[in-house]
Amino acid sequence: MSFLGHVVRFIVAAIVLMVVGWIVPQFSVGGFWSALLLALVIAALGWIIEGIFGKKVTPFGRGIVGFIASAAVIWIAQFIVGGVQVTWLGAILAALVIGIIDLFIPVSTPYEAGRSDYRNRE
Repeated sequence: MSFLGHVVRFIVAAIVLMVVGWIVPQFSVGGFWSALLLALVIAALGWIIEGIFGKKVTPFGRGIVGFIASAAVIWIAQFIVGGVQVTWLGAILAALVIGIIDLFIPVSTPYEAGRSDYRNRE
């Protein structure tokens, strides 16, 4: 994925987080810049978890474990990004809404993008 593709992906993620903040109670994002930084932090935390535990235990994984990991990443990210307030219930609801939105706007993970770039070079 090109640099511009990554920028667009994070802008879309920030807009999605702002919409989620509007829909989900107990989940608030201070503004666009907080949402953009939150998108970057969520991606970084997800990448770290994916690297340590593997694809099945990541926010991008499938099933209940991936869902719980996604909620945990959202909850932890509030301590890194200013202007974001999330309760456990808000993180769970946000993970659910983000998962539903991801069905309609699928975005590959950094791990998957790196693997596909590697495969294309072979």
